[in-house]
Amino acid sequence: MSNQYDIVVLGGGTGGYVAAIRAAQLGKTVAIVERDKLGGTCLHRGCIPSKALLRSAELYAQMKQSEDYGIVISSMSLDYPKVLERKRRIVDQLHKGVQYLMNKNKIEVIEGNGRIIGPSIFSPRSGSIAVELVNGETETIVPQQLIIATGSRPKTLPGLEIDGEFVLTSDEALQMEALPSSVLIIGGGVIGVEWASMLNDFGIEVTLVEYDQRILPMEDEEISTEMARILKRRGIKIHTGTRILPETVAKETGGVRIEAEHNEQKLEFKADKIIVCVGRQANVENIGLENTDVRIENGVIKVNKHLQTAEPHIYAIGDVIGGLQLAHAATHEALAAVDHIAGLVPNRTPDHQIPRCIYTRTEAASTGWTEQQAREKGFDVKVGKFPFKAIGKALVHGESDGFVKVVADKKTNDLLGVHMIGPHVTDYISEGALAQLLDATPWEVAMTIHPHPTLSEILGEAMLAVDGQAIGM
Repeated sequence: MSNQYDIVVLGGGTGGYVAAIRAAQLGKTVAIVERDKLGGTCLHRGCIPSKALLRSAELYAQMKQSEDYGIVISSMSLDYPKVLERKRRIVDQLHKGVQYLMNKNKIEVIEGNGRIIGPSIFSPRSGSIAVELVNGETETIVPQQLIIATGSRPKTLPGLEIDGEFVLTSDEALQMEALPSSVLIIGGGVIGVEWASMLNDFGIEVTLVEYDQRILPMEDEEISTEMARILKRRGIKIHTGTRILPETVAKETGGVRIEAEHNEQKLEFKADKIIVCVGRQANVENIGLENTDVRIENGVIKVNKHLQTAEPHIYAIGDVIGGLQLAHAATHEALAAVDHIAGLVPNRTPDHQIPRCIYTRTEAASTGWTEQQAREKGFDVKVGKFPFKAIGKALVHGESDGFVKVVADKKTNDLLGVHMIGPHVTDYISEGALAQLLDATPWEVAMTIHPHPTLSEILGEAMLAVDGQAIGM
């Protein structure tokens, strides 16, 4: 059996289904091939379920401090099964929403394992998809254009076996039906610090180990320092510059033990469970790339500025091409790829200007270059900082840790980066991203009226601080 479409998307995650919707809106015939569930990692094993758990953990921690707000609670306990049920309800609701959008836009969803095949009787060029359907039959679909959106999966440490019981990745951790009493988290990047924050708020003893000299090594150094201070104050043990020794892992009754090395000194860690959070790797295997001229470099698919592979009719987007590996980055790439296919003028924002969000308590968010990156690129920078402790709404919320830092070019006054750590900063980092898109200067952002009292007014103050003109300090 053979079916022909204008565009076929291999992978139904965030990037994949957005690409399909955009193509359908432009009048294309579209099919998605998905072996699991529409929504992909973000909806089922990443963004949404983890943020649902983070919200429950945050609320639980806040309720422990309710007396600070004049609210006395005589008895309170955590019902983790109900936490999990809430997470499942949210995921199910959003999953149904994605399915509705497929039907609304007349997008064919083909459930099964898809592999790219080379030239055949169906097509003189590679890019057709052989789909092994759930009933065991095989269907071949032939697109004019193919978009690869197969996503990524958690990386692991060589020699450290993921057994799902004592040693887990974030995938397995999200499936835990009960909370352990202690956890060792390997990896102090975004995923690691989010899990550390969440589990600490649930009352679990947390130890965080990072190979780099600081946690959040991809963020501005001052953000990393402040995040480490906040997490340590909450009782999270943090070991940086520390290398885990996978060969030393020993599973014991009710727990696991492993050794590490720090400054040539051996350390030993014991916990109920280990969660490995050392990044993600692209799903480039077993999808038939060997039947094409598509190139893989450093474990990801190489694309040009229009997201085309070495075969111009085959595009790739999202985690499978590396970069930031964020759901909203995949969405942006999906729109750009489909617009290019349709002959429109696509807009593709540089990776460094895509907002990055960390959903810890306290949150962090950033866009643009860090101060160090800007200096390394030859900019003569000027910096403005403003603390949340001087923002009325932050004090009202009882969350006054953190600050906003603005990096600008001293010569041109161009805005180079915005870095935030503080209450709910993920909800208003978009203003910094918009400012960069519109090539606004710090003064122009500062002259935008920020209502009082709001948390967002800190942006205006930080922008003024670039030139030493902040009002509140």
